[in-house]
Amino acid sequence: MPTSARLRALMANASWIRKMFEEGNRLRAELGPERVFDFSLGNPDLEPPPQLAAELQRLVQDDRRGAHAYMPNTGYPEVREAVAAHLRRLHGQHFTREHVVMTVGAAGALNCVLKAILEPGDEVLVFVPYFPEYRFYIDNHDGVTVPVETDAGFGLDLAEVERHLSPRTRAAILCSPNNPTGRIYDRASLQGLAELLQRQEARGGRPIYLIADEPYRQIIYDDVELPSIFALHPAAIVCTSHSKDLAIPGERIGYVAINPEFSGVAALVDGLAFSNRILGYVNAPALMQRLVAQLQEVTVDPQIYQRRRDLLVEGLRAAGWPVEAPQGSFYLFPRTPLADDVRFVELLQQQAVLVVPGAGFGRPGHVRIAYCVPEAVIRGSLPGFAAAVAEARQ
Repeated sequence: MPTSARLRALMANASWIRKMFEEGNRLRAELGPERVFDFSLGNPDLEPPPQLAAELQRLVQDDRRGAHAYMPNTGYPEVREAVAAHLRRLHGQHFTREHVVMTVGAAGALNCVLKAILEPGDEVLVFVPYFPEYRFYIDNHDGVTVPVETDAGFGLDLAEVERHLSPRTRAAILCSPNNPTGRIYDRASLQGLAELLQRQEARGGRPIYLIADEPYRQIIYDDVELPSIFALHPAAIVCTSHSKDLAIPGERIGYVAINPEFSGVAALVDGLAFSNRILGYVNAPALMQRLVAQLQEVTVDPQIYQRRRDLLVEGLRAAGWPVEAPQGSFYLFPRTPLADDVRFVELLQQQAVLVVPGAGFGRPGHVRIAYCVPEAVIRGSLPGFAAAVAEARQ
């Protein structure tokens, strides 16, 4: 065989998200783009804020020598300092550039972190439902994914967390606002999680990292608080990107931020720099680093996504589907009218409406609906949603 058995096994369980996106391409070719309502991929349709175009224009006209040369594997010092200044304002802690490593998006950030911290067989907790690529990132670095069930409202279940802790536990990855649920974990549950990790650290004698995947941090509704994990756990790391807050997912620019209170910062940064290099990312692109350095306080308007959320939630409820409104991100993750979520997804496909089955996120009986699409797509999809719900109930 031309590929390894290990890779073939991973590919056989590859992401439902991409499968549904490819189905959307097929339907668009068959029916025409205007007749297909695709909610499969979390690909923001908003254009970047106008400040981005202005800054990009300035940068491409900059004729300084060495503007496109190699830089340190951690990123340009001045860019890291700009990020650190933003983190100081956001979290109220003394971040400097020595706590920041620029990366090729959040995926690059997570892979660099996992490469730096995992021994073969180390366990990483993920909270169900979870972004399916986490499994592959953890496997990339010989770790073991340990799914931990959440409660009925997708909140952290601390008893379940405690049950899954072991001497091999090395990290926990959480995403808040969450992909796929839109849930924001509250301060009390995060504090409880941190205390459990710290007790396990004391037993095992090595750090257990709390890793927050935060590309949706700026997309929050209804004034819900998003607590800072840095105030709760010394071995805290944020991995993020500007894919969602600046609507530039194709540019793949992000960073790792390490808690200034963590005693192992210097060694961890060295490990991240080396991981950046040997994983082939080498470092985040020069132009994109300089671009985002000037845009740390700029973001897309989250009210646009909130209007879309409200339009979709109202329409689905009118169709007889009692969905809950998410607190952030741009996803709904409702329970399906059929227990078989894959079958319900097929009913929606018959209406040219594309969503992702919850089975792809470790929680069958649900679907993920990515509403980062124009309002016209949402309005056009509602008859199809209503027809599929009616058929499911028959």
